[in-house]
Amino acid sequence: MLKREDIRIRDPFILTDKEHYCYYMYGTTALEEGGIGARNSFSVYKTYDLEHFEEPVVVVDGNRFDFWANKDFWAPEVHAYNGKYYLFGSCKADGYCRGTQIFVSDTPDGIFVPVSPVPATPLDWECLDGTFYVEDGVPYIVFSHEWLQVKDGEICAIRLSEDLSHAVGEPFLLFRASDNPAVTEIQHPGSGNYVTDGPFLFREDGKLKMIWSSFYYGKYLVLEAESESLKGTWTHRGSRFDFDGGHAMLFETLDGVRTISLHCPNTPHGAERAFFCKY
Repeated sequence: MLKREDIRIRDPFILTDKEHYCYYMYGTTALEEGGIGARNSFSVYKTYDLEHFEEPVVVVDGNRFDFWANKDFWAPEVHAYNGKYYLFGSCKADGYCRGTQIFVSDTPDGIFVPVSPVPATPLDWECLDGTFYVEDGVPYIVFSHEWLQVKDGEICAIRLSEDLSHAVGEPFLLFRASDNPAVTEIQHPGSGNYVTDGPFLFREDGKLKMIWSSFYYGKYLVLEAESESLKGTWTHRGSRFDFDGGHAMLFETLDGVRTISLHCPNTPHGAERAFFCKY
C-alpha cells in the first residue's frame, strides 16, 4: 500500500464508489522529474480511506492505440454517464494544439479508449482541463482556452452529442480570467497574461457554481464563481485558502461530507501531493 504523502500528483480527481465503499483517485501522475511535463498515460489509485492507496493501475496507455497525442497527459477526470465511465483528459503532441480528449470504459478502473480520433475541444485552439457538466439534460464540456493563445485566459463551453463523441455547435465564452479581481498577471506586470485552470461545476442554493484556479502574485489559488446557468452572467469571489495550491474539484465522502480535492504546493515541482478537506 502507498500512503498519500508517497504519491506525487497534480490535479487530483476523486470518484466516490458508494456501492463498493471505496474511492478512485485520478490525476496527473506520469510526471517528468523536476517539471510538469508528463508522459502519455493516465492511472488510477484505489483507496478506502483517502490515506492509503493500492498500487496504480494504468487506465489509458497512449502507446496501445493509434492516437494523435503522445505527451503531457494532464488532469484526467472520470464521470459516470449513461451506464459508462468517461475520462476527460488533456493531451498534447508537437504540431497539434493541446486539447481535451474524451475516453470511455465500462468500469472506473478498466481500460479507457478514445470515443473519437480527435479531441472534443476546437482543433485550432490551445485548450486544457476539460470538465463535464449536464445542464437541463444537455451534456457539455467546459474547459480552459489557454492564455498562451489568447493572453487573458478564458473559460469556455461546448455542447456535446448524447454519446459524447463530438461537439455540437460552436464554443461559447463563460468568462475571462481578468474578470476576477483576485487574479493577477503572470510573468511580469503589463504582460496582459492571465491564467484559467481547472474548472469544476456544481449546483448549490439554486445557483450554478464553479471553482477554478489562477494566480495571485505568483501563488496558485482556488477561486469561486457563480451564475444562473452556463450562459448566464458570472460573478466572482476570491479564494478560501491562503496556501499555494489549486486545480480543485468537489466530491462527497462515503459518510456524506462535501470535500475539496486539490494539489499543494504548486511549486517546487516534485513536492505536489493530494490535499483533502471539508468545503
